[in-house]
Amino acid sequence: MKADSHVHTPFCPHGSTDTFNEYITRGIELGLNEITFTEHAPLPRDFHDPTPEKDSGMDAALLLDYLQELRVLKERHKDKILIKIGLEVDFIEGHEKATKEFLDETGEFLDDSILSVHFIKNHENWHCIDFSADEFGQIAKTLGSVEALYAKYYDTLEKSIEADLGIYKPKRIGHITLVHKFQQRYPSALNFDEHVYRVLDLIKKENYQLDYNGAGLVKPLCGEPYPPERFARRAMALGIPLVYGSDAHQVQDLGQGYQALIPEFNG
Repeated sequence: MKADSHVHTPFCPHGSTDTFNEYITRGIELGLNEITFTEHAPLPRDFHDPTPEKDSGMDAALLLDYLQELRVLKERHKDKILIKIGLEVDFIEGHEKATKEFLDETGEFLDDSILSVHFIKNHENWHCIDFSADEFGQIAKTLGSVEALYAKYYDTLEKSIEADLGIYKPKRIGHITLVHKFQQRYPSALNFDEHVYRVLDLIKKENYQLDYNGAGLVKPLCGEPYPPERFARRAMALGIPLVYGSDAHQVQDLGQGYQALIPEFNG
C-alpha cells in the first residue's frame, strides 16, 4: 500500500474527532508515501439534507479552515509523506449549477477530489442510500423494491459521470457499488452487473479514475470492497486507473480493506 487516497478528517460532522496529526502519524507508520484527505464537501445551500442529523457534508463556514490547516500540514510533513488536499464532492441531481459554482471557487486550492453519489431523488423527495440498513429498507419500500432502488442509484451514477461540472470536476468516481452496502439484508433479485459494466464504460470514455474503496469489506452487511473483484478486473482490462482509498472516518480505519483487493493491483 503506497497511498491512501480517500480519507476523512475531524471536519467530518458524522466522523470521529481524530486529528490530522493522528492520521498523518498513522499513515507514516503504515509506510504510506502519500495520503489524500477528501472531506465531504459542503452541500449546496438550497439542498435539504435528508439525514436525521443533517450532517452529510462539511459546514461551509469551516471550509477555509480545512484548506488552511492542510496547507500548513502539507508543508510541515513534506519530507516524510506527501499530503494532498482534496474533497469528496456529492453529485446531486438538479443541483449541477450550484456544484459547478462551488468547484469553480474551490478547485484551484485542491490537489485531488472524488465525485460520489450518496443521494437519490424520488419525485420531490431525497434519500441518502447509505445512512443505515433500516433507512435503506424504507427507501426500497418507498420506491417499490430493492431493485428499483438499485436501478435509480445506477442511473444517478451515470448522470454524475456525464454531468458538466466545469474544469474542476473531480476525475475520480467514488465507491461505484455503494448501493450494495446492505446487500446481505436486502439482496437484489436482479443482477445489476451490466449496469456496473456500463458505468465502467462511461468512466473509461471520460478518462476518469476509479475509487477502489476498501470500506465495504468491513461493513457487516456488505462484505466486499467497492467495487468487488469482477468489476475491478474489468476496470483494469479497460485501462481505468484504480486508486485505493480506505474511506477512513477514524484513524484506525486507515488501510482498511486493502488486503482484499485483487493481487494484480499495486496501488
